[in-house]
Amino acid sequence: MMLPSIFRDGLFDDFMDVAPTTENGKENTLMKTDAKETEDGYVLEVDLPGFKKEDVKMQLQDGVLQIEATTNSENDEKDDEGKYIRRERFQGTCQRSFFVGEDVKQEDIKAKFDNGVLTVNVPKVEKKPEVEEKKYIEIEG
Repeated sequence: MMLPSIFRDGLFDDFMDVAPTTENGKENTLMKTDAKETEDGYVLEVDLPGFKKEDVKMQLQDGVLQIEATTNSENDEKDDEGKYIRRERFQGTCQRSFFVGEDVKQEDIKAKFDNGVLTVNVPKVEKKPEVEEKKYIEIEG
């Protein structure tokens, strides 16, 4: 059972408990992610073998970092006369989402793509203390 992060140790606990699965319930081998905590923040290492940097998009909205990778490939083999002996096409999209905190800003997140591994650095941002607004009760009379 997954509990909210308030009852757990880490920021990413809820999202890292369960391996991503496909529709048929088998474990998905795409976007395996390692998350580690550093002194300054968190580092996500996302495996994206076969993808190029241009195939990967990231966005931050309402404290949720969404990573999406799309691929489109064709593998045509023709014989000497130009007739197909094999023609395969593949198109697919995979995505993962991570709650990184509502106080994290998009410009603070740094990402690097190298050899099929996307490395994302998310800074730790201390939550700003809420200023308590004093409310007074009007006294009549």
